[in-house]
Amino acid sequence: MSRRTEDTMTATTRPDVTTVLDRFREVRARTDRLTRDLSPEDQTPQSMTEASPAKWHRAHTTWFFEEFVLGADPAYRPRDPAFRYLFNSYYEAVGERHPRAARGQVTRPGVAEVAAYRTDVEEQVADRVAAGRLDESLLALVELGCHHEEQHQELLLMDLKHLLSGNVLQPAYVERAADAAVAADPLRWTRVPGGVTHVGDAGEGFAFDNERPRHRVWLEDVDIATRQVTNAEWLEFIADGGYERPDLWLSDGWAQVQRAGWRAPAYWRHDEDAGWTTFTLSGRRPVVAGEPVCHVSFVEADAFARWAGHRLPTEQEWEAHAASGPATVGGLLDPARCHPGAAQEIALGDVWEWTASAYLPYPGFETAPGAVGEYNGKFMNDQHVLRGASAITPPEHVRTTYRNFFPASSRWAFAGLRLAR
Repeated sequence: MSRRTEDTMTATTRPDVTTVLDRFREVRARTDRLTRDLSPEDQTPQSMTEASPAKWHRAHTTWFFEEFVLGADPAYRPRDPAFRYLFNSYYEAVGERHPRAARGQVTRPGVAEVAAYRTDVEEQVADRVAAGRLDESLLALVELGCHHEEQHQELLLMDLKHLLSGNVLQPAYVERAADAAVAADPLRWTRVPGGVTHVGDAGEGFAFDNERPRHRVWLEDVDIATRQVTNAEWLEFIADGGYERPDLWLSDGWAQVQRAGWRAPAYWRHDEDAGWTTFTLSGRRPVVAGEPVCHVSFVEADAFARWAGHRLPTEQEWEAHAASGPATVGGLLDPARCHPGAAQEIALGDVWEWTASAYLPYPGFETAPGAVGEYNGKFMNDQHVLRGASAITPPEHVRTTYRNFFPASSRWAFAGLRLAR
């Protein structure tokens, strides 16, 4: 792996071996913790093309370490050559791969065999790290693989929620007491002064290549809301005919509303007896007015902002706001909860926040050479940027420069919004 690849994916300093090994074990253990109570039947189906089975997430994150770390050794022999085809996600340079839409049809290897695969690869990677057998570039790939697995921990929970929501029994992944009514913090505004500012990662710790290079941007004066939009505010939007007024919507958004029949955020349902409820990872629950709205698409967020008389912030405005004060953090991944808390004055957490920005390369961005260079750059089209973090984002996976991205109509992510004016 070239020095350029290491610079674009990780910090420029050599990773500490003990730190890398501890983090590797911690991340791998968290994936096992998140899936330990899932049955084989829970882990095999695929509820839509965009989602993947839990079993596939567990295998793919293992394949990443096998392919890019263990596979760097010419003497290494894969546990099963078929896994290179079955569990490659989108790395064309690696070779042919199983169609994404058919991942749910892979009943074999089974859950037990995937677990054995995980153990085998983990032990081999850990042994190489502990023995000092990995050079600087391979240690950087182990670090990248840990962040990659944390991305998939969040995706696994998103996909599992979508799968369970389609079950007529509305089963719970996390058994917990129902949330009490909570009050959101008052909506206030913070002024971000205009002028020249810098955005992007400064190279002092891990960052993905799409967060670099740090560069100058010009901002006009802007006010950013101190908290996210709440369910109560979204209910006002619904009551005012927000999903029925074409004047509020971008053209593609209005077409999507008409085509899909959207009348509320994903997972919401209105019953005469129960009122508004939403499906959560703890089963179907009443909508809590003071929580941040979750599972809305970019086009819905944009329509709401227009209805409210405001707009979405650009990602540059969002980052300048987040960097202007203390990095206050709300709800992140707690395996015993997996759901946002009350909307409060925070910089990031609880729900990802849509921005007005298309997902594009920063000035000076260069794709890393080789297959690992396909990680981010190839998706810089037809996507919108989200900033912050969510209630299912691993705590170590949070920073103000992080650039999440999804297509404009995506709703299964834990996504909400914050207003700008």
